[in-house]
Amino acid sequence: MNWLRENKFLRAFLITFGICLVAAVWFFFSAQGGHDEASARFNNASTELNRLERLSPYPNGPNLRKMKAHAEDYATALGKLKEELKLRVAPAVPMAPNEFQSHLRVALNSVAEKARANRIKLPDKFYLGFDDYVSALPIESAAPSLGQELVEIEWLLNNLLDAHVDAVTAFRRTPLPEEQKPAAAATPPTLATAPKKLFQRNVVETTFRSTPSTARRVINQIAGANQHFCIIRLLHVRNEKDKGPPREGGGETTAPSVPAPKATPAASLNFIVGNEKIETTAKIEIVRFSL
Repeated sequence: MNWLRENKFLRAFLITFGICLVAAVWFFFSAQGGHDEASARFNNASTELNRLERLSPYPNGPNLRKMKAHAEDYATALGKLKEELKLRVAPAVPMAPNEFQSHLRVALNSVAEKARANRIKLPDKFYLGFDDYVSALPIESAAPSLGQELVEIEWLLNNLLDAHVDAVTAFRRTPLPEEQKPAAAATPPTLATAPKKLFQRNVVETTFRSTPSTARRVINQIAGANQHFCIIRLLHVRNEKDKGPPREGGGETTAPSVPAPKATPAASLNFIVGNEKIETTAKIEIVRFSL
């Protein structure tokens, strides 16, 4: 053993090698133990996953009661909304084509009489947008929808007349899909069983002349109506005076100066804007819900 004591390099090498060997053995057994533990956790998780996948999911008691309570609250709120929307839709009444034509004539006379009483000018040959049905009957399937739209349009025009606009210069109505002829309105077989639409819309466009305050009142009445669900999609306002008022005392003159008369209290205020008339065009959608 003297040679080991004399050879310091070999002794240091053997000591270092022994320490490294012991550390390697320790790390090996430690890693093997961690691998076994991780493998056991993986097997347990895999077994639990397979068990859960084979089970039929079902909520526990408290969660089931909460879900039923939320469903009942939702159904109650939905029922209230449906009842509120029903009040804002003209009732769908079964109607024959000749009955619709009779109702149209009554509505025409009523609107014309109210316009004369309020001294409001209507367009020439004004038939509430139903020009095609003054002398001809609609198809039978379209009569109930046209009856609903007639009630809505008569209500809209009564708002204009009650607001005392100066004149209704134009009124247009977009035809309903039901007004198409049976051959043109036939749907492909794939669409024959399509579900009924939850809502439909009637589109009308009216132009009237009035003061700014009257136009604001009409727009507010249409937008905030409780009888019908109206949406103003387009609003165009044009002033009858396309130029501003002249500037007083802005130009020079060669005429001899004359003392201006003293202004009376009644004529002391000269309003620049607010006295002119405006022409308002509104495109309105009247929504009908099928609840």
